[in-house]
Amino acid sequence: MNLDDDKEDFFDDVERPAPVKKAPEPQLHPDDPKYWEREESEFDHLIPATPAKRRMIWIWLVAALVVIALILTVWLRYFSPYVDEATQYGYVNKIERRGTIFKTYEGELLPFRNVLDTIRVDTLSVNRDELTFTAIPKVAATLRTCLYSNRPVRVTFKRYHATLPWRGDSKTIITEVDSVNPHDLIPML
Repeated sequence: MNLDDDKEDFFDDVERPAPVKKAPEPQLHPDDPKYWEREESEFDHLIPATPAKRRMIWIWLVAALVVIALILTVWLRYFSPYVDEATQYGYVNKIERRGTIFKTYEGELLPFRNVLDTIRVDTLSVNRDELTFTAIPKVAATLRTCLYSNRPVRVTFKRYHATLPWRGDSKTIITEVDSVNPHDLIPML
């Protein structure tokens, strides 16, 4: 074993004194003027938040979630149709333009299943199944023509959960209309 090597031996080292620990800096509060004069460290953002900061973070988080939930609810209730591209065949019973501020075309459609049903002659059951609708303006002219000529129609519509004043009184909005040949729909006996 060679003791004259240049390497320090860990176990033969002289005992060194422990490093002197710095006393922690006193915690300053915003009421103290020295609080505002101190320099900010680049790592201050890593210090855990105080209970008051945590509470504010939770309040903002809950408020953001409530706002998002309200926006989603309004979107689903008023602007997203729950029935899309549905089709109904029948006769236009009436079409009229209604509204005080927002003028919309409102009408009723008597479905073919009620016209062809010879067992239920009761007028209450026929009127109960009428499709009450709001038509967009370009479709309303075609519906009015079919009403006056007593032609059957095929309508395509959307149905929403709720109404809006500019969209009309009905939850059902007619988006397309075609006149059809009654001989194609009603079987001849």
